[in-house]
Amino acid sequence: MSKGYDARHLNDTKPVPCPCGQSWRIFTRKDGSPANIHVTSIQDSRRHFHKHCTEFYYILEGQGTLEVGDDTLTLTPGLLVRIDPGTPHRGHGDFKTLVIGVPAWDPEDEWFTDDD
Repeated sequence: MSKGYDARHLNDTKPVPCPCGQSWRIFTRKDGSPANIHVTSIQDSRRHFHKHCTEFYYILEGQGTLEVGDDTLTLTPGLLVRIDPGTPHRGHGDFKTLVIGVPAWDPEDEWFTDDD
């Protein structure tokens, strides 16, 4: 029987390589979570989009820029960006972000553009 919650610590996860850099995947689709919660360290990621997932990037530390659609945003800690499905995006610089994806990210829903 479910206890109605789950609690995890970032230190209990191991980073995995991803097209954005490396990611600590605290909650994922595999856990039955309705949203993914990742901490991702980004250094010059590949431009991509998701057809079904809305992503929220909350900048934790570092600096850089985020290309979102046709715009470029300057990133500083405390900024929160919502990225709607179908919107190409990629980060430049050296920053760490909390990524929340709704519904939970599916590896089959990551599409790379040709303009890298």
